[in-house]
Amino acid sequence: MFFQNFIVSLDAWGVTDVLLPFVLVFTIVFATLQKTKILGDGKKQYNVIVSLVMALAVVIPHVVGRYPFNFDPVEIINRALPQVSIIVVAIVMLLLIIGVFGNEIDVAGTPLATWVIVFAVVAVVAIFGSAIGWYTMPQWLIFLQNPELQALIVMILVFGIIIAFITKEDKKDSDKEKGFGKFWDGIGEAMKKKDSK
Repeated sequence: MFFQNFIVSLDAWGVTDVLLPFVLVFTIVFATLQKTKILGDGKKQYNVIVSLVMALAVVIPHVVGRYPFNFDPVEIINRALPQVSIIVVAIVMLLLIIGVFGNEIDVAGTPLATWVIVFAVVAVVAIFGSAIGWYTMPQWLIFLQNPELQALIVMILVFGIIIAFITKEDKKDSDKEKGFGKFWDGIGEAMKKKDSK
């Protein structure tokens, strides 16, 4: 109970509404600026200042209540991140299990990895769109908003993919060239030819 009360106290102090969104926005912006070097190479102090300003620009209007209803970035982040984390954990667990049962498989280069990425992108867009209020779910699909049902669906999908992956038969070399793998290989070869010219 002490630990639960401590968590409640942290929420009352503004950790959820102020500190966590500030740290998240600051870290993402700073990492992006450091990686892209938009402000110049070795300009860490400028990256820190820009990241600090952008993080404060997100959090301060939330605290003083200046955002219009249903367009508060902090509220959107707090509503969307728990569901995104469920999908991330499910995908990571899926990739770990594939790595355990398929030692000779390069997961990043298989068509399965492409489908996982597509599913992750679609799921994240759907979650954030629902959190922002871009669309409303049809009345006959309203039962899908139940968190327990969402967790059950994710588990069924993960286990279904694992079972299909484990029980599938080995394909011939000609079959392996089909699908997304061949598509991305073709794009890579075209880019190499263009660079060589």
